[in-house]
Amino acid sequence: KLTNVKSMQENCRYNGVPEPTADSVQAICHECFICCCFALCRRPPKLREISWLLFVFFSSDIEISRAQSPKAVDVLAKEIGLLTDEVEIYGQTKAKVRLSLLERLKDQPDGKYVLVAGITPTPLGEGKSTVTIGLVQALTAHLNINSFACLRQPSQGPTFGVKGGAAGGGYAQVIPMEEFNLHLTGDIHAITAANNLLAAAIDARILHENTQSDKALYNRLVPVVNGVRGFSAIQFARLRRLGISKTDPGTLTEEEINKFARLDIDPSTITWQRVVDTNDRFLRKITVGQANTEKGFVRQAQFDIAVASEIMAILALTTSLQDMKERLGKMVVANDKKGEPVTAEDLGVTGALAVLMKDAIKPTLMQTLEGTPVFVHAGPFANIAHGNSSVLADKIALKLVGEKGFVVTEAGFGADIGMEKFFNIKCRASGLVPSVVVLVATVRALKMHGGGPNVTAGAPLKKEYTEENLQLVADGCCNLQKQIQITQLFGVPVVVALNVFKTDSPAEIDLVCKIAKRSGAFDAVPCDHWSAGGRGAVKLAQAVERAANQKNGFKYLYMLDLKQEHCNKGFGNLPICMAKTHLSLSHQPERKGVPTGFILPISDVRASIGAGFIYPLVGTMSTMPGLPTRPCFYDIDLDPITEQVKGLF
Repeated sequence: KLTNVKSMQENCRYNGVPEPTADSVQAICHECFICCCFALCRRPPKLREISWLLFVFFSSDIEISRAQSPKAVDVLAKEIGLLTDEVEIYGQTKAKVRLSLLERLKDQPDGKYVLVAGITPTPLGEGKSTVTIGLVQALTAHLNINSFACLRQPSQGPTFGVKGGAAGGGYAQVIPMEEFNLHLTGDIHAITAANNLLAAAIDARILHENTQSDKALYNRLVPVVNGVRGFSAIQFARLRRLGISKTDPGTLTEEEINKFARLDIDPSTITWQRVVDTNDRFLRKITVGQANTEKGFVRQAQFDIAVASEIMAILALTTSLQDMKERLGKMVVANDKKGEPVTAEDLGVTGALAVLMKDAIKPTLMQTLEGTPVFVHAGPFANIAHGNSSVLADKIALKLVGEKGFVVTEAGFGADIGMEKFFNIKCRASGLVPSVVVLVATVRALKMHGGGPNVTAGAPLKKEYTEENLQLVADGCCNLQKQIQITQLFGVPVVVALNVFKTDSPAEIDLVCKIAKRSGAFDAVPCDHWSAGGRGAVKLAQAVERAANQKNGFKYLYMLDLKQEHCNKGFGNLPICMAKTHLSLSHQPERKGVPTGFILPISDVRASIGAGFIYPLVGTMSTMPGLPTRPCFYDIDLDPITEQVKGLF
C-alpha cells in the first residue's frame, strides 16, 4: 500500500511537524515504516525524515524509549563533571550521586532556577513532565546551554492504576522509561520500610506498656548486656528531654522510671499510618490487632499510599543527612493521655529510620532521550503534600550547571497547588530563589474550563476537544489568566508553554498565545517537543533564557508568625500546605474555570512536624487511591524471551 507525498504533507501539517518536500520522494511503503525507523542510518536523508515522522505517529512511549540506546551512566557522569568517587552505579543507566559533591562545589555559583507549573488540569494531565524534558533537551542538545532536569520519582500506584508513568512522553522523556517508572533505585521501598517500622513500633509499644509493670518494662528497655547496664544514645536524648540528668540506669527513682519507660500513647490520637505503594481502596479503613497474641488490643487504622508518608516529604525537603535525621526524630505520631505529642524520637527509632534512608537521600542520575542529564529524587503527592522533587537534587544540579546554566524542576498539578507550595514551602527550606516559571497549558484543558464536556481517563474525547472551537478556548482562558495572576503575586516572570496536540488548530493556538501575553505573561510559546524532541521546544528555551534575565521580585505571600492551631504545642512558625483537590481552584472538582462565591471547608488541621508544615484538609481528601474498572496493568506484560517490559506509558 502506497501513501503519496501530498497526503503525507497534509498529515504533517495537521500534526504540526516538519513536512517532506514534494520532490524528496514519490512514494514510501507504509507497511515497512517500522523497518525504516530502526534502520535510519541506512536511509537517504529525505527518507530518514519521513521514517522518523512515521515512527512518531505510530510508536508508543516505551517503543520510542527503547529505540534509543542510552549512553553509559559513568560516561554521563563524567560529561557533567562528577568525580568517580561521587557516583554509585546502579546497572548501566542509573547512578546515585553522593552529597559530598556539595562540599566540593560550595564556591561554585548557582545556575538559573526554573519551575514548570501548570493550569488546573484535566484528569489526563497536561504534560508538565514532557515540557520539562523538552525544555532541557532544547537548552542543552540544541542551544548548547548547560541544563539539568529535576523530576519526582513516580509512585507505582498511578503507574499500574490510571495515569500511567511520569517519564514524559514521545520524544521528550527520561530513558529507560521502564526503569524510571518501576522501582528505580529503591527509594520508595526504603520509605515504605522506614514508615512501617515506625508504625510497628507504635503498636508494639502500646502492647508492651499495657501488659507490663514499670519495673519489668524498664528492665527490658535498659537491659544488662555482658554484665553492664547502660542507656543507648537515643535513650540519653529522651532523658534530657524529660529533664533527667542521671547517667546510671540504677539511680533512677520510681517516678523517673515511670516517666522514662511509659509513653502512655492514646490510641485514639494515632496519626501515623502504614503505607504501601499500590492503589488499594480496601485498605482505606482496616482493623489491627485481632490475633490472640495481641491481648485484645484492637483498633481501627488505615493504609496510605507510600508517597503520602511524611518520610517522603522529609526526603524532598531535607538538606543533609544530619538534617534528615533530626527531621525524622521530630515526626509526631500521636499524643499521650495528657495531650502531649509523642515523636519518633520518643519511640527510640530515629537512628534505625536514618539507616533505612541513608541511600535514598542521594539523588538518582538518569538521562533524557537526547542524552541530557536528569535527577530523579523524591515524589510527594501535590494534593496532600507539597508535590515537588528534592531540595538536594536542585542544589546539586544548580552547582553542576554553572552560573549560565539552567535547572528545570516541576511542581505537581496546577499552579495553585504545586507552585504555591514550591514557593512557600520548598523555597523556604532551600533558600533558593526561582528565576522563571513556565506555565503549561493545553487547548484541551482550556476547552474544559470553557464549558466543554467532562474529560474522563480511559474514555474517548468528545468532538468538542477534537474539532476547532474558538469560543470554548476563549472562555476557558480565564483559568490560564488566573494562574498567571497567581504566579505574578510571587514576583517571578512567567512564560506560558502551550503543549500542542495534533487536534489543535492554528487559530486556537494563536488565540491562546495572544490571550496569555495580554494577561501578563512574559511570552507564550507553542511547543511540539512530544513529536520533535528538543527541537520542538527551542523557542520555549529561548523565551525562558530571556525571561531569566528580567528583574525578579520574588517574595513569599505570608509570614510564618501567623497564629496557628498548633502553636500551643510548640509547633508554630510553620508554612501551610493545603490538602485539596487538584481538579479545581475550589474544593469541588466539578467546578472548572475560575469558581467564585464558595466557602472553603476545612475538615481538619494536621501537622507534619518533621517535614515542617501544617496541612489543613479541605473537604474530603483520600490518601489511598483506588483502582478503576480497567487499570493500566491489563496492558503491562513481560516478554519471557527478551525480558522486555511491554505496555507501560
